[in-house]
Amino acid sequence: MSSLEKRCKTCGRTLVKLSSSQYEICPVCETISLFNKKLKGRVLNRIEQITNVVRSPYQEDFKTLPSQTSSPWLSRFPQIRTNQLTPRLPLQKRKKAVLCGVTYNGHRKKLEASVHNVRSMQQLLVNKLGFQNDSIRILTEEESDRSRIPRKRNIQEALRWLVEGCQSGDSLMFYYAGHACQIPDEDGDEIDGYDEALCPLDYRVAGVILDDEINATIVAPLPHGVTLHSVIDTCFSGTVLDLPFLCQINQDGLYMWEEHQLTNKGTRGGKALCISACADHQNSADTSAFTGNAIGALTFSFIQAIETESKLTYGRLLTFMRKKVQHAQQVVGRSVPFASSMSQEPQLSCSTRFEIYSELVKL
Repeated sequence: MSSLEKRCKTCGRTLVKLSSSQYEICPVCETISLFNKKLKGRVLNRIEQITNVVRSPYQEDFKTLPSQTSSPWLSRFPQIRTNQLTPRLPLQKRKKAVLCGVTYNGHRKKLEASVHNVRSMQQLLVNKLGFQNDSIRILTEEESDRSRIPRKRNIQEALRWLVEGCQSGDSLMFYYAGHACQIPDEDGDEIDGYDEALCPLDYRVAGVILDDEINATIVAPLPHGVTLHSVIDTCFSGTVLDLPFLCQINQDGLYMWEEHQLTNKGTRGGKALCISACADHQNSADTSAFTGNAIGALTFSFIQAIETESKLTYGRLLTFMRKKVQHAQQVVGRSVPFASSMSQEPQLSCSTRFEIYSELVKL
């Protein structure tokens, strides 16, 4: 017995029979055929080429095809309705961001600059890098929406939202300004024996967010063609995403990639990069040395580099930021407002090795 399955003459995919109609449609290239018979005459391959027949699926008031048309070929489709066709929309490259700033109001170690840091990053993403405000999820203690307060559960949900549905060509950004800490590693995957962790607003009750969880949520799921940039302006942040390779760079700009994992914590083909305020053993702080107002040293230097440098590579970005931070430290010393126990050195880690002085920063 011969199969009733029919193949598209254009792309070879299996045709789908339209219900209550004498026509079949290819779900991939959208060529339309008579059931068990190829249409005579010229067949348009894509729905976009017959917009007079099938309008956008978002036009809800369009229920039936026009009864009159100047084309005799188009007049042969009186039974086809828009709800019978499912045109494949082209993949849209998206930009999404989560910006989280924790102030810790009422805490003895309150961070005055966190909200300002987040607003400054938002302006950079929107005004310079082409992000849309509705694709940016902001978490600060000033938000009226309780789901946007930077508590542990809300941060976890925001991170899941960030990578949800990501596809090739997407650019993702995670920014964090707040406190962090180190705790003894319990699963044996840390070279130095300590996990790095972010401290949400309710960390005393709900606990911290471990680097293991951050990696599993926003790094491990990344498919091929998706790029994640993280800018982490906090203490002990060198490997807070648990990325496998850490870039070590000296004062002369010479660098090498240091493997920094005991277990495989890569992606599903995507690329993850983390620009952090300091090494795992270092402290970072806000400073007024740049503008007179408190702002994260990493945040300010990152924004300055993106706004002022053209054809910026990752190597030049890291060098620019380190020089900015070092200059500020020389101006104010290692006391307040830096309050750092040792020199702060911005770090770069990644899910894969690459040539940092030739690859351009693309956000």
